[in-house]
Amino acid sequence: MNWQFLITLLGLATFEVISSVDNAIVNAHVLKTLPEKFRKFFLVWGLLFAVFLMRGVLPFLIVWLANPSLSLGQVLGFVFSSSPEVETYVQQSKGLLLLGGGVYLFFVFLAWLFLEEKKYAFLVEHFIHRQSVWFYAISSIFFTSIIYISLKINPLLALSASIGSTAFFITDGFKKNAEEAEKKLMHGSNLSAWSKILYLEVLDASFSIDGVIGAFAFTISIPLILLGNGLGAFIVRELTIKGMDIISKFAYLKNGAMYSIGMLGGLMVLESFGQHYPFWLAPLNTFLLLGIFLYLSYVEIKEKEASGHKI
Repeated sequence: MNWQFLITLLGLATFEVISSVDNAIVNAHVLKTLPEKFRKFFLVWGLLFAVFLMRGVLPFLIVWLANPSLSLGQVLGFVFSSSPEVETYVQQSKGLLLLGGGVYLFFVFLAWLFLEEKKYAFLVEHFIHRQSVWFYAISSIFFTSIIYISLKINPLLALSASIGSTAFFITDGFKKNAEEAEKKLMHGSNLSAWSKILYLEVLDASFSIDGVIGAFAFTISIPLILLGNGLGAFIVRELTIKGMDIISKFAYLKNGAMYSIGMLGGLMVLESFGQHYPFWLAPLNTFLLLGIFLYLSYVEIKEKEASGHKI
C-alpha cells in the first residue's frame, strides 16, 4: 500500500465522517424513539443501503453523466479493467465533473455560512449570518462569474456548472423538508417505526450526496472513493451506536465540515479551469480544518467543566 493511496483513503474517510456528523446526530435522536429490533434493523441493513446503494451507485452515476459518450457498462468496466480508451474519456471529462461538483459544494458552504443557525466559532460567522439576505446576491454573482469563465473555455463546462447548481437547490429543498420532519418526529409524531426508518434512509441518501461529490476533490478513482466513503459511513454508524453523546459535545465539528466543504468546492472549481494541485492538498485541508475545530470544541468543553456547567 503506497503513501498516496493511504493518505487519500484516510482523507476520504475523514471527510465522509465530518460531513455526516449532523446526519448521525439526527439518526441517534430518532433511533432513541424506536424499539430495539428496529434500531438493529436500521444499523445493519441501513449500513448496507448507505454504503452499497447510495455511496456505491452514486459515483458510477456521476462519472457516467460526465461521460455521455460511454455506456453504463463501459463505466462499470472502468473500475474492473484498465482500458486505456475508457480511462482517457474519464480523464478528459474530469473538468466537467469537478466544476459541477465544485459549484454544488461551494453553494452548500455559502448556504450554511449565510442562512443556517449555527454555533459560532468566530465573530465573523455571526456577522455574516446577520447579512443572510446577501446569500442570494453573492451566490448569483459567483454562479454568473463561473458561467462567464466556462463559456470562454468550453460551453460544456457551463452546462456542468448549471447541473451542479440545480443539484444543490434540489437537495437543499429535501434537507429543509427533512429538518421539518425531524421536528415532528421529536415532538410526539404518530409515525410508525417503519415510517421513521424510511425517513432516516431518505435523510441519509440526501446527506450522502455531499460526501460523494466531495470525494472527487480527492480522486477520480471510483474504487478508492468506494473504499474511503464506505469506511467513513461505517465509522459514522459506529458513532451513532456508541459515541454520539461524546461527539455531540464537540460543538464546532459542523463548522469544520462546512469550511472543508467550501475549500474543497473552491479547489474543484479552480482545478476544472486548469489549475493543478498535489494529491495531498485535499486530505491536508480536511485534516487541518478538523484539527482546528476539534481543538476549539475541546477548549470549550474544558471551560465549561472548569466553570461547573454540565456538558
